[in-house]
Amino acid sequence: MAPPIAKILATLVAALAIRIFALPGPVILGRTQSQDDDRKEEDQENNEDEEIHGNIVPVTLQWRNITCTLSDKSRKLTRFLLTNASGEAKAGRLLAIMGPSGSGKTTLLNVLAGQLAASPRLHLTGQLYVNGSPFYMASPKIAFVRQEDLFFSQLTVRETLSLAVELQLSKVSNPEDREKYVNDLIFRLGLVSCAESIVGDAKVRGISGGEKKRLSVACEMIASPSVIFADEPTTGLDAFQAEMVMETLRQLAQAGHTVVCSIHQPRGSIYTKFDDLILLSEGAVVYAGPAQEEPLVYFAEQGFVCQEHVNPAEFFADLISIDYSSSESEHLSRKRIDDMIEVFANKFSTMPDLKDGNLEFGMETDKVSMKSRRKAVTRKVGWWKQFQLLLKRAWMQATRDGPTNKVRARMSVASALIFGSIFWRMGLSQTSIQDRMGLLQLVNELKVAAINTAMAALTKTVSVFPKERAIVDRERAKGSYALGPYLFAKLLAEIPVGAAFPLVFGVILYPMARLHPSLLRFGTFSSIVTVESFAASAMGLTVGAMAPTTEAAMALGPSLMTVFLVFGGPFKLSVSMNSKV
Repeated sequence: MAPPIAKILATLVAALAIRIFALPGPVILGRTQSQDDDRKEEDQENNEDEEIHGNIVPVTLQWRNITCTLSDKSRKLTRFLLTNASGEAKAGRLLAIMGPSGSGKTTLLNVLAGQLAASPRLHLTGQLYVNGSPFYMASPKIAFVRQEDLFFSQLTVRETLSLAVELQLSKVSNPEDREKYVNDLIFRLGLVSCAESIVGDAKVRGISGGEKKRLSVACEMIASPSVIFADEPTTGLDAFQAEMVMETLRQLAQAGHTVVCSIHQPRGSIYTKFDDLILLSEGAVVYAGPAQEEPLVYFAEQGFVCQEHVNPAEFFADLISIDYSSSESEHLSRKRIDDMIEVFANKFSTMPDLKDGNLEFGMETDKVSMKSRRKAVTRKVGWWKQFQLLLKRAWMQATRDGPTNKVRARMSVASALIFGSIFWRMGLSQTSIQDRMGLLQLVNELKVAAINTAMAALTKTVSVFPKERAIVDRERAKGSYALGPYLFAKLLAEIPVGAAFPLVFGVILYPMARLHPSLLRFGTFSSIVTVESFAASAMGLTVGAMAPTTEAAMALGPSLMTVFLVFGGPFKLSVSMNSKV
């Protein structure tokens, strides 16, 4: 049993090391970030009080001449993602960033939210102010709602919010206060009807797409952020659900939050909810200012009149998009857009510049940025409390995953019946020795059983963990918990469930093959198979941490397992390998 245990320890150490050094890209930090650590420490206590009482600090964001360029690997070609983008987001107002695909909406949103990952090929310049102060001197609480709604599928909406509150709000320790806080979030975000429903996923039906999006907003609202960024919150939703999500964002803006969202082409009723509007085309600003009638008047003065009963959002989308149907139409549309960009730039140049708010992002200082980021992230609760909460969540996720557990149970029973039928009731005579060696694979005992259970455990872990990793990265970025409590909680929660399937396999196969009729031998048999399964699960965690996607993990996992099998002994005797080495 020593080799399997050694494999487990090795894979655990590898997984831990990989995840420590494979953190998500650092947020953008100012040139004097290290000078403001003392100020952040002074504000931390006030921020915790604001989180508990739900107080919202009004925040106004201003940015000027933000330019973002991306070079190719050879550094010969440079693409402009943003060109001299300027604008303002005010407290209590909903700002929508609109534009065709590839116009730079998400890039601008990531820059303002500090979500742009560092890269030596990325260069960013410009000015950014928060309430009149340079951005690196201010520390507003920010929420970022991504396009993908990722949650633990077997938890209910209430359980998801309750665990998030416990992890993020350390001072809300009273169960009654915590329940009141969660109920308030559920009511504000319109999740009352689905509060006791599981979130669900592709295998298990759960809440709708609109409800998932509102749950994403609710999870980000826990810390009472001053600024809320939402990256295309209506993507993948029908018209009704999209309007419900945007109505939620409008209500949050009316409550005092600064809400900034990117959106592709909203329906007319959604457009009426916008307070301010920014139109982007080819990374440049075509219009920035109040929404509703003002942009229609602005473009009408340039000779572009929106017809009556036409959705203004559709009119803007047609106006600032390049027509690639022919070379002539492309030339005319590009000229029209360039003229509108120039008109807006001349108008905006009359506004006063911001001073001392320069964004100095060399992006080559990855190590410095990473250290600064780790200092900025503070854990809300202690290590032991993190472990308890994460163990509770991992246990609920593992035990409630009915479809996956049923499939694994059926595979274990079917494999045991197949192997038991092939090696049915082996005798004790000399002629049956070859049959026993076939089952036990010459060198390593129980190799057929071990391979079967190991591959099943590996496949399950590799197919699930990459999706879970995205959730963990997001929660760790918010300072909800550290890596150690999560890893140990996950491993401990899956031990009982992971041990059940190898035991089922052994209970069926052992008597069918008429292996040694001894309770001690059966215990050894089952223990080895179970430990092999745990080792494969640990390998699955390592592969899932290394691979960028589920598909890549599924391709890498079996290949790595094959390498272990080749050097495990059944295909090449260890004595022969040692002699050649």
